[in-house]
Amino acid sequence: MTSFDKELEKQLKETGNRLLNPPSSIDDLFILLDEIKNLLTYVEQAPSKLMRDALLPLVKALITNKLLRNAEMDMKISVVSCITEITRITAPDTPYKDEQMKEIFQLIVAAFETLSNLATHSYTKVDNAVFLMVQDEIVMIPHIDFVIPEEFDVVECKVFVFSMLPKLIRV
Repeated sequence: MTSFDKELEKQLKETGNRLLNPPSSIDDLFILLDEIKNLLTYVEQAPSKLMRDALLPLVKALITNKLLRNAEMDMKISVVSCITEITRITAPDTPYKDEQMKEIFQLIVAAFETLSNLATHSYTKVDNAVFLMVQDEIVMIPHIDFVIPEEFDVVECKVFVFSMLPKLIRV
């Protein structure tokens, strides 16, 4: 294990524990979630047991009502952005129950509605978490197969998402 990995584990544990008792300031909470999202991008898929243990506080904190069911859509999107990183890391397994994954997926779909407003705090998070655009072509929807609950048809979902894009993206 490298010193970078040890430091990353330490930072993930610390930020996860801070998120279990989130700051009362919305701005401070956004900063913390941005820090977490950034840290998660460095975690490779199929991490070591120590890294998985370091992720546990985050996994638990992100699904709490205070975060996932926050009244502000920007906050929900910041949380879902972190959750999509966790699903990438843990794929093909999911760290959440089916009902929780259904709620997460519904938030991802709701996030599409915010794409037409470039001024929102979460615009780039939605852009990065939900789809990747390269040279005006949609290349893929990362992780979507892992976050769609079994009762949803993956193909139908992708057709729905792609049909929404022209309405949401204004050139």
